[in-house]
Amino acid sequence: VQLQASGGGLVQAGGSLRLSCAASGRTVSRYVMGWFRQAPGKEREFVAAVRWDGNTYYTDSVKGRFTISRDNTKNTVYLQMAGLKLEDTAVYYCADAPRAIMTTIRFPSSYDSWGQGTLVTVSS
Repeated sequence: VQLQASGGGLVQAGGSLRLSCAASGRTVSRYVMGWFRQAPGKEREFVAAVRWDGNTYYTDSVKGRFTISRDNTKNTVYLQMAGLKLEDTAVYYCADAPRAIMTTIRFPSSYDSWGQGTLVTVSS
């Protein structure tokens, strides 16, 4: 499977961005698709995920600001980000899980395919 992430850029604090992750070779609705991010000098961290049944998961710091969604006709997953904060600055990665994970949905090791990353920079 190949994942192509896009949509990153420079935005002022409080602004919005929408990230896209186009998949080929595997349907995005089959198991779990996730978004992770990695800031300079930090470990990659879970941001959001959407499960095969439509259930969504978010890390606490983005709840109420970010929304993950899926368009099965385009085989694409989105991350709509609003109310961006300086601490949201990171490279964002989309990822695809090879099985129906549940309790490990927040662990990077649960995903076997990764996009190339797209940089989001939030300025003051």
